[in-house]
Amino acid sequence: MTFLGDDAYNLSVMNAQLRWISFVCGLTVGSVFVGAETKSQNAPTPPPGYKTRLEILAAFGNGKLELVQRDVPLPDGVVLEKDIEYGNAGGHSLQLDLYRPVKITKPVPALLFIHGGAWKSGKRQDYHFYTAAYAKKGYVVATASYRLVGRAPFPAAVQDCKCAVRWLRANAKKYNIDPAQIAVIGGSAGGHLSMMLGYSDDPELEGDSGNKGVSSRVSVVVNIYGVYDMTTQIAKDNESVSNFLQGKSIDEAPELYRQSSPRFHLDKTDPPTLILHGTIDELVPIGQADALAAHLKRLKIPHAYGRLDGWPHTMDLAKPVNDYCQAMMDRFFAKHIPLPQKKH
Repeated sequence: MTFLGDDAYNLSVMNAQLRWISFVCGLTVGSVFVGAETKSQNAPTPPPGYKTRLEILAAFGNGKLELVQRDVPLPDGVVLEKDIEYGNAGGHSLQLDLYRPVKITKPVPALLFIHGGAWKSGKRQDYHFYTAAYAKKGYVVATASYRLVGRAPFPAAVQDCKCAVRWLRANAKKYNIDPAQIAVIGGSAGGHLSMMLGYSDDPELEGDSGNKGVSSRVSVVVNIYGVYDMTTQIAKDNESVSNFLQGKSIDEAPELYRQSSPRFHLDKTDPPTLILHGTIDELVPIGQADALAAHLKRLKIPHAYGRLDGWPHTMDLAKPVNDYCQAMMDRFFAKHIPLPQKKH
């Protein structure tokens, strides 16, 4: 079993449009656990999954499983501002893209999407299919780039993402954002960074790239198959993790492994959390999500857990899974960071 390795299931046997499987790994079909919250009769139903990754490939090959359209046109009523500098890290421009409804009459919650890629690859535009959809739903939505391992290892990525939150809060009035309602959402490495934003209050993780003194606290965390504990054996043995952590092993720098683990920052003051994870995930094992859910339950932090049987890493690039994930997020946001009521 691998753990957050390279995006490298290169499936040349499939059509180029199936290259999303490069991100894939895998786990099992649809239980929803609503931890400290009351389970609703209207909870979204997870799509049926598969026994193996090969069955998923076969379903793509015979046209029975549809992918999301990643380069969707910008929806009507949404304006996109690209390449906004939200901070500067030692001369390196940190940028985000901002999507917002054209017509906003009241301040609305802001959503920050953080891309994955084992902390060494990926780009903010990877989440266009989410950011466009959520701006259409009425949120102000940002997707931010951060320094990858090739430029700077941990804690740079955490510091940059915290800086992006500070920028959103500092510019709340300009963009009609409710500064008290900022959610952070990410998949894989982005899920890990989202949890770090939600749970950590270590001054060393704030950085000094912009808007110093503005709070980087968030109101909601959405963790999509991200790493919760860097000190597990499978993480300790993984090259992507050690590269992220300044090239050091856990024996050389145990404090880095703890400092970079959401597990060791989480306490009862932290925000409501939605977890989305597949049971046949070969990159980030489902045990990471199970442990997070159990920890949230012990601390009595409101949370929901979409545990999808028979789905792999980057499962949300499959349209039925993406529909489910959005339905879970819609429900969670409506409870914890609701949009203002529209006048009729």
